[in-house]
Amino acid sequence: MRLRMPNTFVLLFAILALIALATWFVPGGKYDTHLVNGRQLVDPDSFHYVASNPQGLVDLLKSPIRGFVEAAQIIGFVLFVGGAFAVLQKTQAIDRLILSIARAHRHSPLVRAAIIPVFVTLFSLGGATFGMNEEVIPFILIFVPLALALGYDTVTGVSIPFLGSQVGFSAAFLNPFNVGIAQGIAGVPVFSGMGYRFIVWALATIVTIAFLMWYAARVKANPALSPTYVLDQGKRKELPETSGDDAEHEHMTGRHKAVLLLFAATLGAMVVGVVKYEWFIDEIAALFLAMAIVVGIVGRLGADDWVASFMQGVKDLAPTALVIAIARATLVIAREAHIIDTVLHSLVPLVQSSHPVFAAQKMFLIQSVINFFIHSGSGQAALTMPIMAPLADLVGVSRQTAILAFQLGELSTSMIPTSGITVGVLALARIPWLTWAKWMVPLQLIYLVMALLLLIPPCLMGWN
Repeated sequence: MRLRMPNTFVLLFAILALIALATWFVPGGKYDTHLVNGRQLVDPDSFHYVASNPQGLVDLLKSPIRGFVEAAQIIGFVLFVGGAFAVLQKTQAIDRLILSIARAHRHSPLVRAAIIPVFVTLFSLGGATFGMNEEVIPFILIFVPLALALGYDTVTGVSIPFLGSQVGFSAAFLNPFNVGIAQGIAGVPVFSGMGYRFIVWALATIVTIAFLMWYAARVKANPALSPTYVLDQGKRKELPETSGDDAEHEHMTGRHKAVLLLFAATLGAMVVGVVKYEWFIDEIAALFLAMAIVVGIVGRLGADDWVASFMQGVKDLAPTALVIAIARATLVIAREAHIIDTVLHSLVPLVQSSHPVFAAQKMFLIQSVINFFIHSGSGQAALTMPIMAPLADLVGVSRQTAILAFQLGELSTSMIPTSGITVGVLALARIPWLTWAKWMVPLQLIYLVMALLLLIPPCLMGWN
């Protein structure tokens, strides 16, 4: 009998229950913090045990609503963006764009060869420069139907924007939210060492592109190889017809082009706002709401159609909001039990090694473990770098290398089920987490080997 994969909600709640159970056995601990340049930094010599706060059944049952409250910004962002995209889709401009790209893909070998490398590189650059992370969520609603129209699958459609931005974020060379903050905390000149980090980013992006192109080619040749094959059969019925005489005549009208220009302008404004004006979730959500209003006017949607479309988009993403809340609840449980600092403290002695190369690689593995609980690049930097930076001095690893180990530890974000972004993206694409995780295992092993190898040159050349 075939083993049935559990529902995402069941899986996340099981993880939540296991963490709550662990709070009865892991002692409480705490590092003292002090304010430096507006940030709370950890004093690495201040760890002390504190009274534990085991989380019982009532705490477990309360944690999802507390997770909902703490993740309210990103949940609201997802719902508003979902509503805005439903309005955009109601105009049929996206359907016509998919038809156009599908025709070009069918008739042009150049387009077929370039579509995955170009888009993955663009998303990776977004992650590497302005820290593209939550901003990738809207693109799932475009790239999944586009991938299906091109003969690929939902996994490919999710991977192009999501893995592109995640690998760029993790292997960043100019990301202020992980590289900049970590270097500032470690006392290293901000954005120094960019040369080697650029090489790391380029290699990580190329590896991701090569893997996706290999996978996409296999799925296109034999769709049954896709882990989402059955799911995609239903989704393809919702797509516009991409072949036949009728489809050839369904070209974009001036109104469709105007809607798409508005959408492109919205994306451009989002990039400028994030990079130049430090926009975050509130501002981006407001931008997409404004886009929905203007698109509704340009697309000639009546008030009733606009509201119905927007509310349908919100309704479709309600399960995603709950998934994000439960994922955030894992952090709530661990924090309330005072076990996060204890886990961190217990991992520190494991870094010591006979050679700096092994010490740096252990730092990477430890950061990967910590990333299971803390997915914010800036949050993880603030927690770990005050400890890892002086520890690096003791084990003969340069602080630049310790920062790179911290960055590469975030490569696991695209797979872990406690990340709100990961489970939110998968819920949006309707991919069960276990289905995604099974597909990700080979690529995650490649990332693991790549990270371990990329940490060797900095140790050998004394990278400072």
